[in-house]
Amino acid sequence: MRAHLARVDAVLVQALIAAALSFAHLHDVAVAAGQDGWKAWAYPISVDLLLVAAWRRLRSGNGKAAAWCWFVIALAASLGANVATAGLLDLGNVPAWLRILVAGWPAIAFLGGTLLAHSAPKPEPETEVIEDQVDEPETAPEQPSTETSARPTPVPVPSALVDHARKVAAEHHARTGAPIDTPTLRARLGVPAPMAEAIAAHL
Repeated sequence: MRAHLARVDAVLVQALIAAALSFAHLHDVAVAAGQDGWKAWAYPISVDLLLVAAWRRLRSGNGKAAAWCWFVIALAASLGANVATAGLLDLGNVPAWLRILVAGWPAIAFLGGTLLAHSAPKPEPETEVIEDQVDEPETAPEQPSTETSARPTPVPVPSALVDHARKVAAEHHARTGAPIDTPTLRARLGVPAPMAEAIAAHL
């Protein structure tokens, strides 16, 4: 337990140090680009918030393409400030393109934060609704078939049809040597199944 806490503390301290250094570098670049006072302190906060918003969207699993795009933009702004303050850029004579980037950053950060916060994720429960709608008609037709088979109703059979069925049955027996079954009788007479069963009962 102590080893785990020590590991967590070390990671937390390292994260705080990295965040503080990156925060200071962004502030220094903003000051060098002509932003002073509270405005210079607002720039590192804006960059860090955009990083956090993009990271949360990546963790949620929705809109990963847009999340990666804004995460890379915010990370480039943070890394760019770190590199610029490492002596590779004369902060006393900042080029015009860097002043333009710093001045335009608030609009970029506002656009990215708005898109990440208000882009609606794709709803997922639609498949469940469709499955419920598909499952309902499958159970509905089964009930009438069970009720009709449990309550057979007598079918009136004309005597002439019974006589004709006997001839058909006799012909079938003479030809095959076996009594005619109900499906065959139904097919030969062309009558519904209930009537075929009623006729077979008279044979």
